[in-house]
Amino acid sequence: MEAMKLTWRPGGQNGLPMPLWLQGAFELFQSALLSAIVVLLPLVGVWFADGFEDRSFESLARLGGQAWLLIHGVPLQLEIIMGASSADTQHGTLSLIPLGLSLLPFFLCWRAGRRLARASYTDQLWQAFLGALGIYAFVGGATAYLVQTDEVRISLTAGALIPLLPAGAGLIVGAYREAKSWGRLIGVDAAAWVAKTSQHSRWAGSYVWAAIRAGLLATTAAVCLSAALLAADIALHWADILEIYQELSPGIVGGAVLTVAQLGLLPNFVGWTLAWASGAGFAVGTGSSVTPMATTVGPMPAFPLLGALPTGELTYGLVALALPVLAGVLAGWWFLREGENHLDEWLSIKMSSRWFTASASTVVLGLLIGLVAGAAAAGLLWITRGSLGVGRLVDLGPHPLWAGLWIAGEVALGVVIGHALGPWLEREPRRAKADAKKK
Repeated sequence: MEAMKLTWRPGGQNGLPMPLWLQGAFELFQSALLSAIVVLLPLVGVWFADGFEDRSFESLARLGGQAWLLIHGVPLQLEIIMGASSADTQHGTLSLIPLGLSLLPFFLCWRAGRRLARASYTDQLWQAFLGALGIYAFVGGATAYLVQTDEVRISLTAGALIPLLPAGAGLIVGAYREAKSWGRLIGVDAAAWVAKTSQHSRWAGSYVWAAIRAGLLATTAAVCLSAALLAADIALHWADILEIYQELSPGIVGGAVLTVAQLGLLPNFVGWTLAWASGAGFAVGTGSSVTPMATTVGPMPAFPLLGALPTGELTYGLVALALPVLAGVLAGWWFLREGENHLDEWLSIKMSSRWFTASASTVVLGLLIGLVAGAAAAGLLWITRGSLGVGRLVDLGPHPLWAGLWIAGEVALGVVIGHALGPWLEREPRRAKADAKKK
């Protein structure tokens, strides 16, 4: 008979454990409920301020459910009647995800993942995950069914499955954070499995894994530099942003809700800034283009943060192209410090021309890390773009593939530079100090 153990119970009490699948279901139902309440609070404020034409509680609840699905990435199919005839009806898809608000369910599920990892044995965590994701899919599908209207249609399949992406990611990250290793989490010792492979396989695997980590490091560095660039741009255009606020005159409640919406879209704008700094640029409406060379846009909605858009021809805009290159320099330097350049070692054994082997291995390394960084950046930029459903604003954000290619090339160039300068940065200053001491 399976041994019983005392586990954490909701409310902080200890006792006989509930089944793991039930505990997982309880944890994620709680996460779904808390995230829904937080999303609903700003809408309640607008409702009390008479900001909605339909004052019924049913309408408020449906709007809250639609917003909850949207922050999970579920697209909403819109059908807006502009006139008396069917020809005046506009159709579109609202798919712009406020990624800042999407962090809310992610972190709630991250917290749940840590609790479930503490309550589970190594080979039983799948039971908790199965119950957790099952209830989250049920909540998402039920919400999609209940909040549909004549103007807003939602796929039940999308409503059930798409919310599992942020929820599942939060569960896995939280459980890993608690377990500290994949071996303790899933019962598979990766180090022992790698030890059974040949030496050449281990070298190749170490090289590829180090290159992947360097590519992800370059993407992370590029995102952080883009966030700093966006912060500087907002600071420079702060007067323009405040002017839009004053023209809107949203009041206290409306201003608070507008600020929450902007904070929710701030990660999207960081991604757009990365695409802008790469040279690929992004769109703010059909036919528009915002690049380091020039900005071409049509009439913009009265959204305060859009006041920070660069306008006209930019004299020093091309300097921004150095941002992903700098991220690549950091990745190339990190790879050198990691000491996993086994391709260079293998080429040195096979060929005697050191100038050729060093150049070839560095170029291959730059291409490999650049491809990883470009693919990771394209994935990030893909989730930052979207559509407001109707009108000109059906094309918002960068083109992921095009921007990813730009970033891949720029990071590759930076990796070559960083890897070439690495030996000097690592050794020459130390050698100079040592020579000075000898003298």
